[in-house]
Parts: sequence; C-alpha cells; structure tokens
Amino acid sequence: MIEPLVSVLTPFHNTAPYLAQCIESVLTQKYSRFEYILSDNCSTDESGQIAEAYARRDPRIRLIRQPRLLSQVPHYNHALAEISPASQYCKIVQADDFIYPECLQLMVGTFGQSESIGLVSSHYLKGTTVLGSGFPCPTTFLPGKEMARLYLQKGVWAFGSPTTVMYRSILVRNCQPFYDESGVSEDTMKCMQILEDWDFGFVHQVLSFMRTDNDNESISANLRTFHPYVVSRYIMVRRYSPEFLEPAEAEALMRKSKQEYYGLLAKEALRLREPAFWRYQERGLKVLGEKLDGVYLASQIGGELLGKAANRGATLVRALRYWKRWVPRKRVSKDDPVRPKQECRDPFPASTKVNDPMMRKPVSEK
Repeated sequence: MIEPLVSVLTPFHNTAPYLAQCIESVLTQKYSRFEYILSDNCSTDESGQIAEAYARRDPRIRLIRQPRLLSQVPHYNHALAEISPASQYCKIVQADDFIYPECLQLMVGTFGQSESIGLVSSHYLKGTTVLGSGFPCPTTFLPGKEMARLYLQKGVWAFGSPTTVMYRSILVRNCQPFYDESGVSEDTMKCMQILEDWDFGFVHQVLSFMRTDNDNESISANLRTFHPYVVSRYIMVRRYSPEFLEPAEAEALMRKSKQEYYGLLAKEALRLREPAFWRYQERGLKVLGEKLDGVYLASQIGGELLGKAANRGATLVRALRYWKRWVPRKRVSKDDPVRPKQECRDPFPASTKVNDPMMRKPVSEK
C-alpha cells in the first residue's frame, strides 16, 4: 500500500542562522513520502544559498523564489498554492522552528483514524516549556465542534502555531488564499473555520519546537509586547462563540472576554503605550468589523485608577520597603553620646536606569 503524500513547506526570509537545522529536521523524518517546498522571500542573507545547496542534494526539495518581497501571511499563501495535486496532507515548518523525527509519521497516522479529520495537532516545545496541554488524554479524536467548545470555554490551546499543526490538503487546495490576509491571528482563525465542518485529531507527544531565543528580530518576538494571544482570544470568542455555543453561553462568554480585553488595554493605556501598539489592536478589531470602544475603555481606565487609589496604603508600604533597602545602615556604639546621621543615597543611581524594554526595532519574517 502506497503511503499518502505529504506536502511540507518552509517559507523563509533572512533566517540563515536557523534554516539548516529546520531543513535537516524535515529530511530526517521517519516518514519518507513527502515533497518539500522551500520558498525564498527575497532573502538578503545566506538563506537562499543554504536552501539551494539542500535542493541540489535531495530530489524531494523544490526551491521557489518570490519575485518581490511579500509580508509574512501573503508569502505563506503563495507557498501553499504550490503544493502537489496528489498530496493528501500539508504541513508548514516555520524557518526558525523544527520538527522531531516522528512528527510526520504520527500525524499521518492520526489522520488515518477517520476521513472526517481535517486538522491534527500535538504537544510542542516553546523554548523550554511544553505547551498544548489540556486536551483530554488518552483521547486522540474529537468532533470539531466539541474541540471548538473546549477552546472557547476552557481555553484549551491545542493549535499552537503553523509549525504545530497539519492540514488535510484538500482544504488548502479548495481555499486560496488559505490564510486570511486582512487581520491578525490568521492561523488560529483558520483552525476554527476548519472545525466548523471537520473533526480534530491530537497526538499526545511533543512533535515540534518553537524557538524563542532567535536573534534575527522575528515578527513573533516583536509582537510579543502587543499581547497577541490576548487579542487573538478576544477575536476568536467574539467571532466564533455564536457558531459553537448556545446563545446564553455565547453572550456570557463574550461579555467576560470584552471586560478582560479592555481591562488589559486600560493597564497599557496607563503605561502610555506607543502608537504601534494601538494600531495593532485596531488591526485585530477590524477583523470583527469593530473599532476601539472609547467609552468602554475610559470606564476601564477609571476602574484601574480607582483601584490604585484604594490600594495606595499598600503601595506606600511597598515603596517604603524598597527605599529602606537603599538606605545604608551604620553600626553605632551604645556608648556614643550622639548617633551620626545616616547618609542617604539616590535610590535610582544612573547604573540602574535602562532604556524602555518595550522598544523594538522593525522585524523580519520567520
């Protein structure tokens, strides 16, 4: 019996420090029947040469070069449009991530449980932390609507990133562009769309690695300070609760989600966040056809200020304790007629004053 063909894709742009490890992780898979598409998005470092060298050595690799520089999501969509008409399953491996040797084999086997499965995921390692927990064990199959309810009501994050999941290829071929290019959280949104009509498979093993120490200023590193997961959660709840939950459940969850999201925005407003932060929020809300609710945000800011005012006693105690650590103590003999005054230092010496850690440079794509 011929094994199903898997299309594996790695879109890349200036990821030379990590690309070879990513490619090697695919070429050393225990499952061997796959095509491997490498898509160069006008790289200016050595990424293109690295990919070309691997393409010459392995006939399963096909290197394509984008004629002009694309933003990340359109680039992914262009690469996905290149998959073989014969492929049954499709997997992205982002260029600064990698997959473990059993990844393709176990995911294809999970798809084999049912023709109704449109999406398979697994546990994954993000830096040094294992994520993807909460999926009921030892279950490896859930109806799509049940998985969606588990995410919406319990917050079970089983989708990870594009590196974490595998799609049924017919879904990719029948939907071009595959990812929504108009907003944020396009990969999570695609998973939720699939679960409307298809079922879900899960592998209870760590099958992929997501890098967090990359020094090439990746998109994910830059957006981390914009709270992308909180924005994504708000978008998914608002958009899909009416699809998967009972009306009363959906209404209660959407109300709670709005309070949590705007509560976070209120804290960020009091920190005087930069315009890029607010543009990112507006971009996410645009997916829902919404704009920032200024009146509701103002009420949340007022609540934050009242909370700080009510807690000023505790705040003062913490400040005094902090100050006390900086005041030097000088031992004085009991026989001294007069105790010398203590000399106070600046509690914030120049060596402790650092630049705003939230400032980031422009980023390049994974």
